[in-house]
Amino acid sequence: MSRAEFLTRLKRGLAGLPATAIADIVADYEAHFADGLAAGRTEAEVASALGDPARLAREQRAEAGLKRWEEAKNPSAAAGAVFAVLGLGAIDILILLPILMGVLGALFGFFLAAVGIFVAGGVVFAAGPFAQLPGGPATAFLGGLGMMAGATSIGAVTTLVTIGLVNALVWYGRLHYRLLKPAIETQV
Repeated sequence: MSRAEFLTRLKRGLAGLPATAIADIVADYEAHFADGLAAGRTEAEVASALGDPARLAREQRAEAGLKRWEEAKNPSAAAGAVFAVLGLGAIDILILLPILMGVLGALFGFFLAAVGIFVAGGVVFAAGPFAQLPGGPATAFLGGLGMMAGATSIGAVTTLVTIGLVNALVWYGRLHYRLLKPAIETQV
């Protein structure tokens, strides 16, 4: 494979990343070609040593998603990191995706429960003193406050667990890449 073909396939695989990131990655691989040619190797030998440009692009996209999560811990970056980890291997999708979907479904259920309990607590807090509930207005007022506080704590704990899950997936993705990279390189 020639340098131009390698870099074209690499750029195609990096589509969707910021232009500056693509330029930096392509410049790194152009430097690999320049160093290889200076050492007396052919373009085909350098391309073969670097590996499949599509695989390299997937790894670079995954690393960009993981860095984005580390810089900005928001839902969009979390989704990008999760999909970056899943994009590293087809086997992982078959094994990790069903487990991940179950855990994400449970976390989403906890978030919805926290919102529902908070709204119910607000109703009890606001309307309870006027509804002639047993225990009087003070009990309704404090019960509503307690429900809202409990819902807030459920939401906070669920958020912490979600952040921990995304961090664990990032760790898994990096470990996966470090363990599989030597095995892939020995086959090339």
